[in-house]
Amino acid sequence: MDPVNKKILLHVCCAPCSGGIIETLLNEGCHPTLFFYNPNIHPVQEYLRRKEEIILFAGKAGFDCVDVDHDPDQWFLRVSGLESEPERGRRCQACFDMRLERAALYAYEHAFDVLATTNGISRWKDMDQVNSAGIKAVRLYPSVRFWDRNWRKVDGIKRMLDVLRRENFYQQDYCGCLFSFEAAKRRKNTKTL
Repeated sequence: MDPVNKKILLHVCCAPCSGGIIETLLNEGCHPTLFFYNPNIHPVQEYLRRKEEIILFAGKAGFDCVDVDHDPDQWFLRVSGLESEPERGRRCQACFDMRLERAALYAYEHAFDVLATTNGISRWKDMDQVNSAGIKAVRLYPSVRFWDRNWRKVDGIKRMLDVLRRENFYQQDYCGCLFSFEAAKRRKNTKTL
């Protein structure tokens, strides 16, 4: 897909994952609108910190950023019964589905040609899960295509880390949800024993 001259909506999760992708797109002549919808992020202080950082970076880079309400209650309803699933399991799939369904609807309602997400670059995530969620999300909207680009390739991880360090982004040690937060705490406690 050639995204140049296309109206792109880029679902973003946090500044560390998004910074390198945003710069890559800018260097390729693309100017997406960023879409921050992450009702999974826990606790609320973490949500606010991640949101504030991406909004500040978007402003600095000259990108518009759509900020959608947090809405954790709907997220917990969506993953109900999946609490014991491991990272990269069915709970993560439900989470990607929810966030990208909302992004696809926004893309359709605002005449975007392309939907993409930064979720696939994260070391915490399964890129196949992310891409399948995006592909499913746009099925209802024939005018919107999902861009399943592998952001990890062609020095994507290196650029991500370079931007993270240069911008001095806060680097979280878990994906974002309550369950990954608890898993990160357990990992820390195991390391201190």
